[in-house]
Amino acid sequence: MNTTAPQPTAPDRTRFWSGLSAGLFVPAALLAGLLVLSSERAGRCMTYGQQCGDSLPGRLFGWSLALAALACVVALAATTVRMRQTAFAAQLLAEFVALTVILSHT
Repeated sequence: MNTTAPQPTAPDRTRFWSGLSAGLFVPAALLAGLLVLSSERAGRCMTYGQQCGDSLPGRLFGWSLALAALACVVALAATTVRMRQTAFAAQLLAEFVALTVILSHT
């Protein structure tokens, strides 16, 4: 007779963290944009029209947003824990790249 009970496993919270990081990305991007607008370069550009550089690197920003959205969908829909964790890591990396692109524009 087998008297050992199965060991309970800790619940996987990857879906929760993936949704939370996706939800917090928008306020983080707005805050980063506000920081960029408060820089001396942006103030001089808006006031005097001087030192106005190029806009955000559109391709890098767009691709990182698309990858973050795709990774979020995979992290929320995947059935295996390993796949959810990998997709969540990709989502965090893509969101970090997008925020870095915004902040590098100062």
